[in-house]
Amino acid sequence: MSDHPSADREKPVGELLRQLSEETSTLVRQELELAKAEISQKGKAAGVGAGLLGGAGVTALVTLIALMLTVLFLLDTAMATWLAALITTVIFGAAAAVQALIGKNRLQDAGPPVPEQTTDSVKEDVEWAKTRARSART
Repeated sequence: MSDHPSADREKPVGELLRQLSEETSTLVRQELELAKAEISQKGKAAGVGAGLLGGAGVTALVTLIALMLTVLFLLDTAMATWLAALITTVIFGAAAAVQALIGKNRLQDAGPPVPEQTTDSVKEDVEWAKTRARSART
């Protein structure tokens, strides 16, 4: 792209149109590449958070099973058995809580799956094109 509007005024219209076409297609390709890279990066971050939340779900299921065993042993008899089951339940429950909190934070850190940098860049390009068009008319 030429930064010298006076030099562009001396070029034939056909050449200016060809240059505009080339620069536009290059710009569109670059914007698409930027969007793909940004979405890929955000998708990976969200995937880690989702994986941790999935792990929390599995651990929560184990917690429910351990809780049922706790009740069973409590009703069955011996204090030592139910106490051991209760301790196991607390440990699995704490693990599920920690995984859920970490997973939730990772998902929040990932942000929305919107290519923000690309959006900003396209807005800048549109403003640049408008400015360029205005200066070409004067």
